[in-house]
Amino acid sequence: MTKKVALLTILSIIVITLIFNLIKNKQADFNETKVEVKNSNILTMMLETEAGTGIYEETTASEWPIDGYIFNETLSKCENGGTLSWNDENKKVIMQSNTSNKCYVYFDVKKETFADYIINNVYTTDGANGLYYHDGVGTYTNADQEAGDNSYRYSGANPSNYVCFGSDVTTCPNDKLYRIIGIFDDDQDGTYNVKLIKNSSIGKYAWDSGRSNTWNETEKPDMYTTLNTTYWNTLSNEWQSLIDETRQWQVGGMVRSSTNTAKQYYNVEIKNQNGYEETMAVGLMYISDYGYSASPDNWQTALFKYNNTNNNWLYGSGYEWTNSRRSDDSDNVFLVNGIINCDYAHDEWETRPSFYLKSEVILEGGTGASADPYRISL
Repeated sequence: MTKKVALLTILSIIVITLIFNLIKNKQADFNETKVEVKNSNILTMMLETEAGTGIYEETTASEWPIDGYIFNETLSKCENGGTLSWNDENKKVIMQSNTSNKCYVYFDVKKETFADYIINNVYTTDGANGLYYHDGVGTYTNADQEAGDNSYRYSGANPSNYVCFGSDVTTCPNDKLYRIIGIFDDDQDGTYNVKLIKNSSIGKYAWDSGRSNTWNETEKPDMYTTLNTTYWNTLSNEWQSLIDETRQWQVGGMVRSSTNTAKQYYNVEIKNQNGYEETMAVGLMYISDYGYSASPDNWQTALFKYNNTNNNWLYGSGYEWTNSRRSDDSDNVFLVNGIINCDYAHDEWETRPSFYLKSEVILEGGTGASADPYRISL
């Protein structure tokens, strides 16, 4: 036998290739996707016993875990220097080695993301825990006024949607309390992000001091510098790393109106984006965010008529800026003070930063109450 053939024979024995059938049905259970573990005499598969414990047990299973587990590249290794890696596109583990090897493959229990926790555990039906699924097919009062973007939004007087962000001390400082506007899949790829807003203002700032803006300017307004520099630098690197940069702060404006509802604002703000174009980390609430934070009983009410009796948990910081300018008057920006109003961009009003957490952020604990806010993993 030639050396070349011998080498190929050895490699054919030791190369571990785990090929998974494509899952056409997302609801397919574990047994519908079977993969034979080849050459198990040179392979030990280790499964974590519980998420986050770092405790593993050997398994004699003849199939590789798919749902609920994730390949641990750091721990997975071979005795004689071979390397193991996971090919997610083809759903297989590949070993690279030029010698016979005993290999150990580790899988961790996949932790539930913060967004998935809210969707799978807090949301049970529309209105439960103050959460509404905006799929456009609800059966409650004013369900036809939903945004229809498959978001999960908190509405009502005071839902348990508090998050401690920027601190890991036992009692969360008031200045580190944030609230969840909702859970959003803005690019409609099935991956959701938690959108937060600071519970209190960082102070009064001009939206754009001393000048007018047209919709297509290349220089960003002062407010975005305030948020993405002044405020951003108050966060440590580890907290900054949890925030997702997005183009969702590019929000379309609309004319001032005494009749527009939350849905009408949403249709212009989000569906017809024509604001300042740049990927940024921090922005402000949308007008539609404010509108949908009220009890659904008010979703057919013009935001011009909103007030503190609308059971709206976002109400309460006085006059504060939103993300939207008026499309019929470039000097003016919309703000909220119970109702939707507007003012000159150079004026200074309360400012509450808002941002999206990265989709992979993990929940560590908490109930969402102000005294026991959600805690996320750093």
